[in-house]
Amino acid sequence: MPDVDDTVERWLSEYGAPDANLATLLCDRHEPDAVAFRFVDADLAGSTMTYGELADRSRRLATALADRGVQRSDRVAVLLSKRPELVVTLLALWRLGAVHVPLFTAFAEGAIRLRVESAGVRLVVTEPEQRAKLAALDGVDVLETGAGFDRLVSDSAPLTASETVGGDGAFLQLYTSGTTGKPKGVVVPVRALAAFHSYLHHGLDVRAEDVYWNAADPGWAYGLYYGIVAPMVGGRANLLFRGAFTPESTAAVMQRFGVTNFAGAPTMYRAMSKAAAGPIPLRRASSAGEPLTPDVVAWGESTFGVPIGDHYGQTELGMVIGNHWHDDVVRPIRAGSMGHPLPGFVAGVVDGQIAVDASASPLFWFGGYQDAPEKTAERFTEAGRWYLTGDTGRVDEDGYFFFTARDDDVILASGYRIGPFDVESVLITHPAVTDVAVVGRPDPEGIRGEIVEAFVVTGAPPEARDGLARELQDLVRDTYSRHAYPRAVHFVDALPKTPSGKIQRFLLRRG
Repeated sequence: MPDVDDTVERWLSEYGAPDANLATLLCDRHEPDAVAFRFVDADLAGSTMTYGELADRSRRLATALADRGVQRSDRVAVLLSKRPELVVTLLALWRLGAVHVPLFTAFAEGAIRLRVESAGVRLVVTEPEQRAKLAALDGVDVLETGAGFDRLVSDSAPLTASETVGGDGAFLQLYTSGTTGKPKGVVVPVRALAAFHSYLHHGLDVRAEDVYWNAADPGWAYGLYYGIVAPMVGGRANLLFRGAFTPESTAAVMQRFGVTNFAGAPTMYRAMSKAAAGPIPLRRASSAGEPLTPDVVAWGESTFGVPIGDHYGQTELGMVIGNHWHDDVVRPIRAGSMGHPLPGFVAGVVDGQIAVDASASPLFWFGGYQDAPEKTAERFTEAGRWYLTGDTGRVDEDGYFFFTARDDDVILASGYRIGPFDVESVLITHPAVTDVAVVGRPDPEGIRGEIVEAFVVTGAPPEARDGLARELQDLVRDTYSRHAYPRAVHFVDALPKTPSGKIQRFLLRRG
């Protein structure tokens, strides 16, 4: 595939250059009248923002943020829903050379504090609906959207020149959960734009004539990488829907706005299939987060008129394997397979784990977890050649990859990766809990992939345990995150542990 390889090399040369300027690459080089984003409210009222409008508003906000003390390399967290102020704020930060730390709007105070403190955030940009979650943060400046924010933008002069941080400069800092310990910081360099562009172009096949909708939340990697950053670098428009997900609302948005290229989590497809949504003609349909089951694949083809392409990636990598859609790389979909490596990546299976050959993958950009060299070392083989994903799988004789299982205890629920330690750390604070373990088990409704379940050791009498279970669910929902609360709480006499005291969660998953 010489043309494909040439394209990858061109992107890498451009986005990895020492003079790579993020504001230019994401906005200023595009036609001012071209649509950058389509915003859709819960009532299906829609509006658009052009690249010219985005450029002007972000330049003005950049001046205001600079006056507030934001400088190059500063970490700034953004806790906003999918609204115009979100993309304006992100581009304004990048004009200053600052680094965006995403916060999911379903996070409660605990998850927010952990990320803000770990990243050394100096400013949080938020909205009135989320402001109360920041009340307990000490020494952190807060900027809230609303009339004052709008005046701040309109009254500020446009920034005349944007910072150039180069291909190795950081522009994002996300957090990924593991089996033990706090979430780990993943710093994303500007040269990762080459990998994001490759997935937008080769993997999703987003074309200029498409109405593209990546429905993932930009508080997480898939929504941020491919719902905000990749469309901007490719000069494409993404649709951002502010309403809550339901099968009915998703179908209504697709139909009202004529969506032709859709990307979402398997949870969305499963819920739509059970609600018998459709028919909804699409040109492309893609899924990421966890494997699709054969029944959903069959439903998708009959409903959308095209197969749903299963794609695989991680926060540390972006998307690296998939049933890619572009004519230059498309291959027949094989049942149960997540496809082939994305152009720019070489993948394999090492000791049963899906792995990426870092030495042979020009688009590989992960440089290690922030301030965690021991965790970084766990991700690589001894010689540093292979990055180990922690997911087990296999590859057949034709190069098709198949996901088998996780190699750790991370929970895949509704497309989100949830670290059991994070939830356990909240539950153990309840005075009635003496020991606890959290696992993911198959969702009995077949919607979410897995659900979070907690196994609790307590001295509370049996008659008090129903109330205690509700208290524990509320504790996680209200102080950590709505998406991570245990949907089932089991009370046990003791937890299975190794002689060294480590919890054997695999025994709890078996039931």
